[in-house]
Amino acid sequence: MTITHKHVDEIFEYDGSQINPSWAFQEFGIYGSSIVTWIGSVNITPDNLKDFADVGLEIKSNYMVNFICEFFDQQPPNMRIAYLRQRLLVMIFREILTEYGIQTIREGDDIFVDNRKLSISIASVSLSSAKIHFALNLEDKGTPDDVATIGLFDINVNDEPVFTQDNLLDLINETVKRFINELETIENDISKTKVLL
Repeated sequence: MTITHKHVDEIFEYDGSQINPSWAFQEFGIYGSSIVTWIGSVNITPDNLKDFADVGLEIKSNYMVNFICEFFDQQPPNMRIAYLRQRLLVMIFREILTEYGIQTIREGDDIFVDNRKLSISIASVSLSSAKIHFALNLEDKGTPDDVATIGLFDINVNDEPVFTQDNLLDLINETVKRFINELETIENDISKTKVLL
């Protein structure tokens, strides 16, 4: 499976509509499976909520790193595989944070640092593709009042900030690279494994 990664320098808001099928193709002309990353606010409108458990809740933040993944390799798209890939992406990012010396807790698809919520995520499917949205706060600003949150720029190790504007793109690219590599090696393992008879 070939997966194209595009990082968009333009800052724009994630409102939930970007999880609609073929968004990457319609906006950027990207064919096939893709991961689009960008920085921007999040304010998911009620008509774009995909998680029934989130109905009536505010999902917003002033400043986040957004990942939109779309996969066309399963026809028809498989919701279980979409969620397994979502959890894989979350755990890969958590692994990277550990390498920076950051202690985290994972609850389902959510990452917490110092008991404060760092990330949001959802997976879904359409008739043609599976989609994942994964986003990480950069600052603890503009988030719901009833949720304790933290941003990547708020995290310190040995009293020093771990992430800044200077290394943020490296973090994004490393996360995407490892995620794509994991998916590709799974495909390779499938192709070389003898089937039990």
